[in-house]
Amino acid sequence: MTQQKYNARDVEIQIEDFLSPGTWIAIEELNTFSKGHEEETTDTTVYTSNGQAESQKMQIGKSLTIEGFRKRDHVTGAIAPGQAKVEALSERLGEDSLGRVRFSHKLDTTWEVWTAHVNLGDQGGGNNDKVGWAATFTRSGASTTVAKP
Repeated sequence: MTQQKYNARDVEIQIEDFLSPGTWIAIEELNTFSKGHEEETTDTTVYTSNGQAESQKMQIGKSLTIEGFRKRDHVTGAIAPGQAKVEALSERLGEDSLGRVRFSHKLDTTWEVWTAHVNLGDQGGGNNDKVGWAATFTRSGASTTVAKP
């Protein structure tokens, strides 16, 4: 089997309903996602380092930014369920601010699952645009995995 590039649109992203644990909701109308990585290091340079910097990685951070179009029901005005759940989680504070998000390629047999808090991005657009929508999940703790059904 040969390795090949794959489509970003084949990555599925879902949020857990924090009011009904174990119920996962697809986040709709996405057209961009970006998984970010950061690290914090500490300086371990000493005199015997002879002028050469030394350091060690002490902390790893990860984020998932998603962007797309804001979607609402044309009759009821209700926001798409996944987007509505992201927006509701973004309003929560303290321990309640942590929810779960999971993502994987459609052919993967497992989900990568994060406990995370979410920050909404800008919404809007110009005269001839559809309304944009964005959110960034910041992982809290280590990732886990779970088998897909």
